[in-house]
Amino acid sequence: MEKTVTIYCKNTRSYHNFPLGTSLIEIYRSLNIQLKYQVVAARVNYKVEDLNFLIYKPKDIEFIDLSTSSGMRVYVRTLTMVVAKAISELFPEGTIRIEHPLSKGYYCVLNNIDEPVTQNLVEKIKERINLIISQGKDIICEEKQTTEVIKLFADQKDKIVLFQTLGNPYCRYFRIDDYIDYYNGVLLPSTDYLYLYDLIPYYEGLLLRVPNRENPTKLEEIVPQPKLYDIFKEYVGWNKIMNLSNVGEFNIACRNKQAFALIKISEALHEKKVATIADIIAQQKDKVKFVLISGPSSSGKTTFSKRLSVQLAVCRMKPVTISLDNYFVDRDQTPHDENGELDFEHLHALDLKLLNQHLHQLLEGKEIELPNFNFEEGRRYYRGDKLKLLEDSILIIEGIHALNPELLPEIPAEATFKIYVSALTTISIDNHNWIPTTDTRLLRRIIRDSRYRSYSARETIARWESVRKGEEKWIFPFQENADVMFNSALLFEFAVLKRYAEPLLAEVPKYCDEYTEAHRLIKFLNYFVPIPDREIPPTSLLREFVGGSSFRY
Repeated sequence: MEKTVTIYCKNTRSYHNFPLGTSLIEIYRSLNIQLKYQVVAARVNYKVEDLNFLIYKPKDIEFIDLSTSSGMRVYVRTLTMVVAKAISELFPEGTIRIEHPLSKGYYCVLNNIDEPVTQNLVEKIKERINLIISQGKDIICEEKQTTEVIKLFADQKDKIVLFQTLGNPYCRYFRIDDYIDYYNGVLLPSTDYLYLYDLIPYYEGLLLRVPNRENPTKLEEIVPQPKLYDIFKEYVGWNKIMNLSNVGEFNIACRNKQAFALIKISEALHEKKVATIADIIAQQKDKVKFVLISGPSSSGKTTFSKRLSVQLAVCRMKPVTISLDNYFVDRDQTPHDENGELDFEHLHALDLKLLNQHLHQLLEGKEIELPNFNFEEGRRYYRGDKLKLLEDSILIIEGIHALNPELLPEIPAEATFKIYVSALTTISIDNHNWIPTTDTRLLRRIIRDSRYRSYSARETIARWESVRKGEEKWIFPFQENADVMFNSALLFEFAVLKRYAEPLLAEVPKYCDEYTEAHRLIKFLNYFVPIPDREIPPTSLLREFVGGSSFRY
């Protein structure tokens, strides 16, 4: 009698029996499940598994498509491997490095290729990519002893140092024909699952374009981001100077007792950047009266504002800081989102008329009474906080809408100086596995929410998708309006956040949707050697999240 296993399919909301060892793709086809877009993987007991995964025990299964964040990661990883394979076939000595997200795609650089990056070169690469896709080649996941895997990747230093520092006895990797590569998650079962991409010359390298998650039948629109590109380029250059472009090199440096030196250098670079921005503002103090600071969640805007205030004081200016949150309208006037919920991130959740009136009065040398907002009662109140700008005074205004041109339509542009703050991660796991900048901010927020807001990691993860949608609508479209950008990421921070985040992530129940993300983050943090935070100064931006700051929040 054939042995069977019972699975619960969340897509059909029913139980089904299958022979032991049935693959996910066989289950998907058998149940005739129709997703809105192409299936790419499945959550098995809330962990993402590839479609070749075999079922031997009872499981909860949910098939996912590209409209999910997990599904899009699977697609982009697979596309990256096919691109890397195509380049290896055309240029045996050549390599590609996926550096970071940019312009709604992924910025890549080519190494050890004599030809310049031209449209002809790109067309040659795309032709080979399309051939590999059309051939429908199987993508096989294999696992061997790490010592054997290191031998297989003998010519790829970035992967060797990673494997050596992970300390795992066995290691998984992927194979297409005789081409092998390593990825930090699952891939599609074959190359013909890829149906949409583009590759174009971009700055000094390439831009890998991918499907739009909201509508995966179309490519993401290219959004020019020259200022963001410049700051990424600067920090990638710093990493190269310190020989720390990937996690393996970072781990080796930590094991060689260089961690504290890395902390000092990273913190010094932050301080130098803040001081430089203060100098730029001071040079325009006759005109600039308002410094506008914006950035996404957990980017460190508050600590940056406080450190900038210190540096402005060094420049003989008198900084005063206010938050746009004080100008919230009363709860009954707050706009609603498409689901009928109160939308506190909407621009018109702020009293723009009062804000502009107050700033006009300050420019005219008049005194105003600052409002305060009671979040529990959902109303504005006044407590006699008066403000008047003196000759050397400068007002620092922090909030997510600070770079939106609709915020201050009545204020002269020359009276403002705009700063965009975000955690732009520039270290990679290896040449083909980048670190999403959102992971830095999510980990920071999980730790901060637990320490200061009594939110569990599960609750923070559950809110994150909504937070990200708000950022896409109200922050990212305006980031290039900044006069300067500040990268709040610290080269060493994952090794510090690891100790704080892992226990919180471990508390996320294994039977909920949020466990998918918690499990992914735990796996990600396993790449890093932990380091203590005792050498991190009390003024560090990281202290805003892990505690021990000398600033008051």
